[in-house]
Amino acid sequence: MSIEVWAPNAGQVQLRRGDASELDLERVTDGWWSAPVDLADGEEYGFVIDGGALRPDPRSKRQPHGVHEASAHVDLTDFAWTDDDWTGRQLAGGLIYELHIGTFTPEGTLDAATERFPHLIELGVTHIELLPVNGFNGVHNWGYDGVLWYTVHEAYGGPRAYQRFVDAAHAVGLAVIQDVVYNHLGPSGNYLPEFGPYLRSGERNTWGDSINLDEPAVRSYIVDNALMWLREYHVDGLRLDAVHALLDSGDKHILQELAEASDALSAHLGRPLTLIAESDMNDPKLILPREAGGYGLTAQWSDDWHHATHVAVTGETVGYYEDFGALDALPKVWTDGFFHNGTYSSFREREHGFPIPAEVPTWRLVTFAQDHDQIGNRAAGDRLSQSLSYGRLAVTAVLTLTAPGTPMLFMGEEWGASTPWQFFTSHPEPELGEATAKGRLEEFTRMGWDESVVPNPQDPETFTRSKLDWAEASEGDHARLLQLYRELAALRSAWPELTDPSFAALRAASAEGASGDVGARAFALGRGDLSVLVNLTDEAVSWDVAPGRVILLTTDATALVADDEVVVPPEAAVVVGPER
Repeated sequence: MSIEVWAPNAGQVQLRRGDASELDLERVTDGWWSAPVDLADGEEYGFVIDGGALRPDPRSKRQPHGVHEASAHVDLTDFAWTDDDWTGRQLAGGLIYELHIGTFTPEGTLDAATERFPHLIELGVTHIELLPVNGFNGVHNWGYDGVLWYTVHEAYGGPRAYQRFVDAAHAVGLAVIQDVVYNHLGPSGNYLPEFGPYLRSGERNTWGDSINLDEPAVRSYIVDNALMWLREYHVDGLRLDAVHALLDSGDKHILQELAEASDALSAHLGRPLTLIAESDMNDPKLILPREAGGYGLTAQWSDDWHHATHVAVTGETVGYYEDFGALDALPKVWTDGFFHNGTYSSFREREHGFPIPAEVPTWRLVTFAQDHDQIGNRAAGDRLSQSLSYGRLAVTAVLTLTAPGTPMLFMGEEWGASTPWQFFTSHPEPELGEATAKGRLEEFTRMGWDESVVPNPQDPETFTRSKLDWAEASEGDHARLLQLYRELAALRSAWPELTDPSFAALRAASAEGASGDVGARAFALGRGDLSVLVNLTDEAVSWDVAPGRVILLTTDATALVADDEVVVPPEAAVVVGPER
């Protein structure tokens, strides 16, 4: 075999093996260095540039001692896969479950997570979406501070555990989507600039220097990484983090390049491969077919759906929630997909977004009432379950699983987990840890939060508090809410109206309660022959319905249909349809 590395900045590159022997690499072409070498499985190695310190392989697949130390060779083709009959899962009609390996189970490992697959199957989940698992500095982290994109974090079990996880998921019919971060690198352990111009110095995004997409080798670094997850780890899709921070002025955007590569691999493998963008641009170009001038990605997250739903059930209108206090906010995202589709955004102080063409399938928007960002980036990392009544949590469940998009749940949402999900880090460098904690505290105290409620991300207890408490899922209202989520997922599978991708089949209207409060409204939402009737006011609300309609699901047993009228009690929701 041969080993190679892109290091155009180097005058000399050597491979240092675990026995301290060194091998000179030869400069070949376009900044690449190469040498023939045989590495045994698990053998440690690294690169020495111009006589400096040992650095990990930029394409390392395993870092047994962390991101500052030597890499370890692993041959991913050696794994004995059992998923030869796996034909994949299309996203249309799916139900995504977002989870963080470190806090999903007490053990915080990939192998432990597989033991919870029966829970996900019974819930009706079709796709598991993992927060980033790539190499970062420290023991626990959200994963978005990764510096070695090709690795699997050792504390989660490393690359072999990841292969076992995917294989086990496919065995029970679950697709796996991996969250990947191509828009920035973390603050510790990033040695890529020593090898070459991976970053644009002086051109920054929210998290630091932007990725140098003008450099073909850097683009290949990204595309090859995406193909590694899809091909070598057998994953079924990728969630692309914050694509609006990918600054690309080339003739072909990196997102289109990723979509083309994914589609080509999908054709070869004979199973669907999914690319989902996280974007705040409200631009349907991401998901439009390339034949229509789009990038051809499979889907994109809809923050507008989250914001409208959050405001409806909580009444909170601070910051970017302000615009979504409008009476038509929830109806508009129900029928149009985006709330800001060319309208003025007070938070941005400009017009924002573009309309979604009516021909686009609704499932291309991933919709959710809670996710890792919207919970974890609150000062206290509080979930809806920590402030809402059972009735409002139940209404949220109905809105989430009857929405026109592809619904996504955040781990523990299905039973109203009482545990928070907070921002946690474990930077070993004292100065970096102190700066992270100080910056977090200043951010929220500036917004008026009491500093006593803002957890220190470096405190190990912040991480521990964020772990799910599985015992509560079988208790009281937690168990009751979990059963509702299961019933809603079953209803979604039983009624084609709830997976119909047509915008034309949607209708929506809203009305204010007597108090006029933002969180006291009623909504009549429709999908074909089905109606989703939501009452968040203090009084019972009635709606006229077509003859022969019955309640298919209700969050409150006192709801009733009589004389072609549905009466919904306060803080409740019903799904109404024709009798079968």
